[in-house]
Amino acid sequence: MSLVIVGSVAFDTIETPRGRVDRAIGGSAVYSSMIAGSFCRPMLVGVVGEDFTGAHRAVLEARGVDIEGLETVPGGKTFFWEGRYGSDPNERDTILTELNVFESFRPILPESYLPAGFLFLGNIDPDLQLSVLKQFPKKPVTGCDTMNFWIEGKPDALRRVLERVDLIFINDSEARQLSGESNLLRAASTVLAMGPKVVVIKKGEHGAHLFAKDFQFIASAFPLEDVVDPTGAGDTFAGGFMGYLASAGNMNHETLKKAMIYGTVSASFTCERFSVERLENLEIDEIRGRYNTLSDITRFDRE
Repeated sequence: MSLVIVGSVAFDTIETPRGRVDRAIGGSAVYSSMIAGSFCRPMLVGVVGEDFTGAHRAVLEARGVDIEGLETVPGGKTFFWEGRYGSDPNERDTILTELNVFESFRPILPESYLPAGFLFLGNIDPDLQLSVLKQFPKKPVTGCDTMNFWIEGKPDALRRVLERVDLIFINDSEARQLSGESNLLRAASTVLAMGPKVVVIKKGEHGAHLFAKDFQFIASAFPLEDVVDPTGAGDTFAGGFMGYLASAGNMNHETLKKAMIYGTVSASFTCERFSVERLENLEIDEIRGRYNTLSDITRFDRE
């Protein structure tokens, strides 16, 4: 099935102990749609300026991403972010953020996107997430992302989003902030009570934990000897997860478990190079290979 992905498209300048890239393509919709193209037909909704050229579009189209929903603002400049990582890849400093055309982003879906069976709402204003949901004549299976800025600044709108989505992807600190609970099990139960059927709590290098009302599943992160650039890893996780769900066409327990593993191995590829360099030529056999490796090193027998 098709998967609509709504989120940011950006240029990133990134510095890590392994080097630096300037104005590389990035943004939540870019990372998630490029990896989702390994599993299904992703349809991107975002906004860019005239500085986002045909060469940049070609990077997305080469991964099978439908960019009919990518709006170009005449005379505008694309969202720009600059960040620096130290020795701990889990911590970064934001040097500069320029919202540019993203500041007035109002996502409008092309008619051809409306029959899609799956939707991923990237980390954008919850009012915009709601506006996207209202455009579908029949609600697709929907996953969403959010962040502490929206949890603190727009709690009521976020609650309305959670009442309508099927899955939410958040990290452990966001889960605690959203729920008011310090224990992640209680935090997940509280968030589930807000409406979503599934809560996925991302824990970076420690993997991810899926919670539903009737079961749980823990996925280990794929072990890497060297992390070059962790930017976009969380978006790649969500894109791999939602892309696999869309390919399977359902949300049963086994599909959700597999989606967790595909999400975590997808994220591992992003960390190996700067920006989307590793995703550009990523083959599905490489993804399946890491899926099987992770299965081998985490499997054990019941007593």
